[in-house]
Amino acid sequence: MNSFSAKIQIIGVNPYVLLPAKVLNDLFKQAGKEKGPIQVKGKLNENKFTQTLVKFSGKWRLYLNTPMRKAAAIDVGDIAKVEIEFDPKPRIIPMHSKLGEAFNKNKKAKAAFKKLAPYRQKEIIRYISSMKTEESVERNIKKSIDHLLGKARFVGRD
Repeated sequence: MNSFSAKIQIIGVNPYVLLPAKVLNDLFKQAGKEKGPIQVKGKLNENKFTQTLVKFSGKWRLYLNTPMRKAAAIDVGDIAKVEIEFDPKPRIIPMHSKLGEAFNKNKKAKAAFKKLAPYRQKEIIRYISSMKTEESVERNIKKSIDHLLGKARFVGRD
């Protein structure tokens, strides 16, 4: 596990830390890649986290979401103590059963879904899975199907 300390910065509304080159290179070796999102796990001020390391605007960033920062009692401008390593564990979000049923009823939408990049598929699955009520699930599945059929923008982005 790699350890470092870094000042929490912000880009837009997203707090993050930059990783030292040595740590970044070690994560690349562990992950076996230097492109695309890299799953990581570790500790932020001794509090466990799982996150995804991403490259944005030319820099690899570890974004620190609100639950991570609250658990570590730190915020933008503070120095964060980070322990980090590659997380090889697959991060699979199961598809909501009603979304699967909708795809079985609408083969065109299912085919369009299968043609999406994996991150876009995951985005739709995660969005539907985050709904709190059955009414929300059903309403947003309909919106998702309409999006896949080219009739609407993707839900969750408006």
